[in-house]
Amino acid sequence: MKSLLDPCCERCTHTAQTPCKDYVRCLTEGPICHDDEQCKAERQRLLAEIKTEKTSAKKAVLFCTGTGCASSGAHSLIDLMESELKKHGLENTFTTRPTGCHGFCEQGPIVIVEPDQTFYTHVTPEDIPEIVEKDLIQGERVERLLYVDPTSGEHATTYNNTPFYAKQNRIILHNCGHINPERIEEYFAQDGYKGFARAIQEMQPLEVIEEVKKSGLRGRGGAGFPTGLKWSFAQQAEGDKKYVICNADEGDPGAFMDRSVLEGDPHSVIEGMLIGAYAIGADEGYIYCRAEYPLAIKRLEIAIKQAQEVGLLGENILNSGFSFNLHVKAGAGAFVCGEETALMASIEGNRGMPKVRPPFPAQKGLWAKPTNNNNVETWSNVPHILRHGADWYAQYGTEKSKGTKIFALTGKLNNTGLVEVPMGMSLREIIFDIGGGVQNGKKFKAVQIGGPSGGCIPEEMLDLPVDFDTLVQAGAMVGSGGLVIMDEDTCMVDVARFFLNFTQKESCGKCTPCREGTKRMLEILTRITKGEGKEEDLVTLENLAHVVKNTSLCGLGQTAPNPVLATLKYFRHEYEAHIYDKQCPAHACSALLSYSIDADKCKKCGLCARNCPVSCISGDKNTPYQINTEACIKCGTCLDKCKFGAVVRA
Repeated sequence: MKSLLDPCCERCTHTAQTPCKDYVRCLTEGPICHDDEQCKAERQRLLAEIKTEKTSAKKAVLFCTGTGCASSGAHSLIDLMESELKKHGLENTFTTRPTGCHGFCEQGPIVIVEPDQTFYTHVTPEDIPEIVEKDLIQGERVERLLYVDPTSGEHATTYNNTPFYAKQNRIILHNCGHINPERIEEYFAQDGYKGFARAIQEMQPLEVIEEVKKSGLRGRGGAGFPTGLKWSFAQQAEGDKKYVICNADEGDPGAFMDRSVLEGDPHSVIEGMLIGAYAIGADEGYIYCRAEYPLAIKRLEIAIKQAQEVGLLGENILNSGFSFNLHVKAGAGAFVCGEETALMASIEGNRGMPKVRPPFPAQKGLWAKPTNNNNVETWSNVPHILRHGADWYAQYGTEKSKGTKIFALTGKLNNTGLVEVPMGMSLREIIFDIGGGVQNGKKFKAVQIGGPSGGCIPEEMLDLPVDFDTLVQAGAMVGSGGLVIMDEDTCMVDVARFFLNFTQKESCGKCTPCREGTKRMLEILTRITKGEGKEEDLVTLENLAHVVKNTSLCGLGQTAPNPVLATLKYFRHEYEAHIYDKQCPAHACSALLSYSIDADKCKKCGLCARNCPVSCISGDKNTPYQINTEACIKCGTCLDKCKFGAVVRA
């Protein structure tokens, strides 16, 4: 297929070696190389061809090549498909397309056949010939590869009627899983860079900021600060040099929202940063992405190079007088670098540690210059606002929380993965309608929302709308968007200990409240889970949590106590059971467990004894087996191996 980067026609003054860099202006202003409409018409034809991929009766077979599917061998599936197509002489009828993440990672590798949108899951190399023979040639779906709903047992034949996607409203994730992220042409075919073209050709910088303000967009990095207002601070700051930064240092356990956007639609981030840079008067930007995301970094670098080649990055963009250069900075993976002043210190080559504010980054940021910092999801929203208008964007969400939000559903859930829903949707809808409910018929207990910075929401609050303000009032926060689902077997004291252990290790140690306070809190929680808790621990723990929250220097310390405070608020009875009764109600804390064998149920098979790692179980075919409790290490292997329910855990 001819590329948009190639000369538009034989009369074009450009050559294949020096591709046309004015196609955006051709599309928006009219032809530049000639005096007629031929140039513009040819580019629009190419856009239509790329967009539909139906020219010459072609169908497309889409292969998810995000990190999850790629690790399961998705690239080898593409090679096999192309080989099978050649074998049957179908290479000119069907085309293959690598895409980014669809979000439904546990079902990978995922293959979608367009235009029918047939949704195949867990595809293996052995399945490729059958897909070609049965679907592409005979026109019949391979039923065994279709998604099966875990609750109803019904097959979902297409992408859109899969329950996981049916209730989503994918704006930011619209292109992810559907375009090749390494081809700028496919981004153009989805109206890419038209938002930027509108901003730079039709609007003044202040008008752009007002449009973003009117949209109601709030920062998706966690705090939910109004984006347009934040931009205005940097725009008003005095300085001969300004920067914009994309915070892609996604560090929450179980979170992969930013990674998927960068891998599946990198140009949306670049376009958003271009619009923001134009609005505040910046001429240089950085995308700070953790080095653990090699595929995201690779695709970002490809996208930046493509944008440079076509004149969307560099000097005098679209002959407007506006210049902007963009760089990728790989971070070392420190969680504290998600805080913007620590992030900027890292870009400067220093140790990532937060700074006292004021001055705020808008006045004195990167290299002491005015700087605006937003995260990946925030930047990716901006092109849609400029493309469709603030009113269009504001129709989604609630009065004070506009738009959509991406969440990473993890934990004890039937359908885990990335979901994008309108702000204001209830937790119940997200968890049970989209997530398919709790695994193995277990009872729902709680959801940790917002990662280590968030809090646990109990079952009685499942109908809360998910928006910035409501969750804060409930003792949690939207945060980056992690949703960890917990069932009846989860110990909430241990959950608080887990998240505090993470933040304590990730503390940079600069301020005493965070450095020492989180350590003391972790010691108390660990002691409680071991059955060594004291009555006064609850008061001490709560007091410490408030001190750390109110006096820490940066957001890491200020939010680290949230999981502790939330579990104390909603699950205090579990703390009391650990301290007073020396029991773990969820049977999860091994130090508080004991195992025994019910002699009446024991079948004398010896399976428990043969699998015991410390040989503390004795018995024979004539004598019921018994556990030496003093030697038992409480690993639970006997409970897992017994097929007759004879092993009792208490």
